[in-house]
Amino acid sequence: MTRAAAERGGWGNWGDWAELLRVSALFTVPGDALAGAAAARCGPNRGTALAVCSSLCLYEAGMALNDWADRDIDAVERPGRPLPSGRIAPGAALTAATGLTVAGLLCAAAAGRPALTTATALAGTVWAYDLGLKNTPAGPPAMAAARALDLLLGATASAPAAVRSALPRPPSWAPTPSR
Repeated sequence: MTRAAAERGGWGNWGDWAELLRVSALFTVPGDALAGAAAARCGPNRGTALAVCSSLCLYEAGMALNDWADRDIDAVERPGRPLPSGRIAPGAALTAATGLTVAGLLCAAAAGRPALTTATALAGTVWAYDLGLKNTPAGPPAMAAARALDLLLGATASAPAAVRSALPRPPSWAPTPSR
């Protein structure tokens, strides 16, 4: 860890975090939630804004978690990155990934149960991808699932009733939960 980072408790500075979280790529994230709202035939609304916030948080959680998971590889291949260079401590990156995941789930929860359910699946996919699936044959399908879930998050947050009505109904002979 560099002396300056050690003085900040391994938390780095704004520039270090912007690099770790790849802030320049954030502008690509809101499109998924907006496309999901459009697919649900709904204009942007409060739910859409919450889906965008959730997506941004979960995306950034994935960026921090990616660098945490790859810190040993990055120490050899990309030693100038914030974690291997010591500008940000690995524990700080993992804490940020956890906090951003929680923030993303809270934003989705504010949009309703369907959005929270979708965001939970998205968060699980992000963590599974970064912690084990990335460099396996399951990596590309997991990334595709994350993109699809992000679109669905925009739809479920923006127009939960429309999404529910589009889902297949159980057969008439299937048991239904009692109320």
